[in-house]
Amino acid sequence: MKKSEITIYLHKPGITELLFFLVSGAILSVPLTLFISGFAESLLVGLSPFYASLVSVAIFAPFIEEFAKIFPLFYRHGETQRSIFKLALFVGLGFGIVEFLTYVFGLGVDPVVRLPGLFFHPASTAISAYGIATKRPFQFYMLAVALHFSNNFLAITNPFFSSSVIIVVVAVLVAYQLNAKTKEKFIDPLNQPAESCSETANR
Repeated sequence: MKKSEITIYLHKPGITELLFFLVSGAILSVPLTLFISGFAESLLVGLSPFYASLVSVAIFAPFIEEFAKIFPLFYRHGETQRSIFKLALFVGLGFGIVEFLTYVFGLGVDPVVRLPGLFFHPASTAISAYGIATKRPFQFYMLAVALHFSNNFLAITNPFFSSSVIIVVVAVLVAYQLNAKTKEKFIDPLNQPAESCSETANR
């Protein structure tokens, strides 16, 4: 190996690593859910309950939650596009599970209303992760935020359960299409030229 070369071992996430990211998403969910649910009361004093909820849940929540979910993925090394996408699914799933439990058992929300979140959070996190994998994080983060905003906005303003479910279906379909585009291709965090960075088979 030449002195100018960097060898980074590629690997596929094992079950322990996948469970770690599932738990990390779950840990993120509790404080964020409780913070955002109380945001309207503490920081939006003067607005009516409806508009305070609209601002905190439909505007602030998408930006905060989508960034928090993908933040751990920015510092992964030796990952491929496909592995980073898979890790994102587990982070989103962990987030969705605990958010569901928090709303249902902590805030008394109808469990049927919260079920779509179990599908939406893995999908939206994977969409943002695709941006990391293809070095376009901002564009796909904003796509995830836009979908999240649409879902929350419709859930608040439209009494029909099916309206926000449409956004969940769209998010799942987008994530499915992006997954098909991922490859077992090394994500170079340093943007090294081809001659200075060598890939090695799965460790």
